[in-house]
Amino acid sequence: MLLSRSEIIEIMERFKAQNPEPKPELDFKNPYTLLVSVVLSAQATDKSVNLYTKPLYEVADTPEKMLALGQEKLAEYIKPIGLWKNKSKNVIALSKKLAEDFGGKVPATREELMTLPGVGRKTANVVLNVIFGQHTMPVDTHLLRVCPKIGLAEGATAEQVENSLLKNIPDEYLAHAHHWILLHGRYVCTARNPRCGECIISDLCMEKKQGE
Repeated sequence: MLLSRSEIIEIMERFKAQNPEPKPELDFKNPYTLLVSVVLSAQATDKSVNLYTKPLYEVADTPEKMLALGQEKLAEYIKPIGLWKNKSKNVIALSKKLAEDFGGKVPATREELMTLPGVGRKTANVVLNVIFGQHTMPVDTHLLRVCPKIGLAEGATAEQVENSLLKNIPDEYLAHAHHWILLHGRYVCTARNPRCGECIISDLCMEKKQGE
């Protein structure tokens, strides 16, 4: 079930009033380090990624420097983040492809980004939104869970929810919408114990309305 367009606009307006300029919780120095951090954040917290990439980016904040560091030394930096074998392999491989095929620059299209090892649709969408200001909708586990629950989107897969959100949310909100919803899912509309009493959109929530 979807909320009405006016209700969706009201939700966006409330999120905007509460947090006009939401920022990613991943720390990064440039487009390349954001890309690497998003790849490393799979099945890990942003906090842990930030903790262990801070010293890494002091020595390797470009594809060329990462390649010079090498996979073994990279693995030592990121081992505590988890899945370090596969992640270190992907970071070295994507760095090699960036250096060889893109002149060391992060490309600005989803199609090109998704040719990089370890980069899926969600990661590509994050980079396009945060770095290039494109109106994309990265759907992670929070958005996939929260959006159908609230009534912002329909769908059972990340791509279905992404397309539904892009269709339902007016363009003027798309620069920040995914951050607003992500933060809402991470800190208020949590999976185990949602904090409905602190929710600024509880009167509009589809699940709440259906339960009354």
